[in-house]
Amino acid sequence: MKSKQYLEDLRNKSVEELNADLVAAKKELFNLRFQNATNQLDNTSRIKEVKRNIARIKTVLTAQQQ
Repeated sequence: MKSKQYLEDLRNKSVEELNADLVAAKKELFNLRFQNATNQLDNTSRIKEVKRNIARIKTVLTAQQQ
């Protein structure tokens, strides 16, 4: 999914949905790091992508709370 489209989808979600997405993304990041540590991860660039998605979610949450 393109980042601009992903960002638009995030902006259309409620705070509760964003918090749920944030928890899911953090769980995914934990799993990816665990797989990387045990040399089971093939696509290491996915870690960077998930980190950026977490930052996008946090940014939208902060903007909606103001």
